[in-house]
Amino acid sequence: MDPRGLDFDLDTILAGLRTWVECESPTHDAAAVDRAMVLAARDLALLGATIERIPGRMGYGGAVRARFAHPRPGPGILVMGHLDTVHPLGTLGALAFRRAGGKCWGPGIMDMKGGNYIALEALRGLARAGIATRLPVSVLLTPDEEVGSPSTRDLIEAEAARQRYVLVPEPARPDGGVVTGRYAIARFDLTATGRPSHAGARLADGRSAIAEMARQILAIEAMTTPDATFSVGVLRGGEWVNCVATTCTAQALTMARRQPDLDRAVAAMEALRPIGEGVQFSARRSIVRPVWEPDSATMALWQRASAIAEGLGFAIPPQSAGGGSDANFTGAMGIASLDGLGLGGDGAHTLDEHIDEASVLPRTRLLAGLLATLD
Repeated sequence: MDPRGLDFDLDTILAGLRTWVECESPTHDAAAVDRAMVLAARDLALLGATIERIPGRMGYGGAVRARFAHPRPGPGILVMGHLDTVHPLGTLGALAFRRAGGKCWGPGIMDMKGGNYIALEALRGLARAGIATRLPVSVLLTPDEEVGSPSTRDLIEAEAARQRYVLVPEPARPDGGVVTGRYAIARFDLTATGRPSHAGARLADGRSAIAEMARQILAIEAMTTPDATFSVGVLRGGEWVNCVATTCTAQALTMARRQPDLDRAVAAMEALRPIGEGVQFSARRSIVRPVWEPDSATMALWQRASAIAEGLGFAIPPQSAGGGSDANFTGAMGIASLDGLGLGGDGAHTLDEHIDEASVLPRTRLLAGLLATLD
């Protein structure tokens, strides 16, 4: 099957994608994520899939699982992506969907609504052409990847265990490459506890939890080495400015290329002790994404994808990448997984998030070629 012959139209794809992008879906707003799931479920149902809505838990939205009927039972292809984004409701006011100069902007358009949408468009193009996939295809859309997938890791691993291949249309790498491995990631909940006092009348009697957290943040980020990075990205403390803060909380993240490096980083975080006097401090590990190292099955899958891409006139060099994805789980399970199959662009997680329109049709055809020929 030559995907160059498939009929795809850029304007039509972007018009459909706009509907998804303008349905804002920040992770921590379960109702908003569920609204995005409704849109995706409808588009998958129109493609002929059998839809299953899986209720959310732990305060997150639900998931959508879609299965396409196939005469050949058994392990097949799982297309896996997330519909949650880091952008809060109302971001469309500052990052409206727009097209200009060969680019297209919008919240979550690169990470990763664009990739999810072209995966569906690839299936739609195959159906229009009357081309059947050699293996059964399932699609799993999840609500909480941006916070480490705490409510769906078990679902992801259970579904992936039934499959032969996992395709993840996260954004393409800056050079157009795909991801065949990802670094390990651990998240931590940090808590500093101090002693309250009136900040104006009796300042010296208090012990500020905010001050302790500030000291700890500097110490934590100073632990960064070429083998493991440390950063603090969320900070909350205090109730009133005229009271010395009793409690301050934060979240930290460490990332490492290899599992032994992550293990040492975790040990270093868990060994942290109070720096100031009269205060308490703890670092509790919460969510971990395992190292996904390229194996022979994943590299064989990449070689097949690379051959399709070469036939389309572009290259997809393989690489391991920082920044976690749900492929960390499936790749670590030993299931042939290929990540970074989505759209090229820049500015993910910022108010300049955009895709390059020139990547849309080639990457859609690449996905269609893979879906049609994997066996």
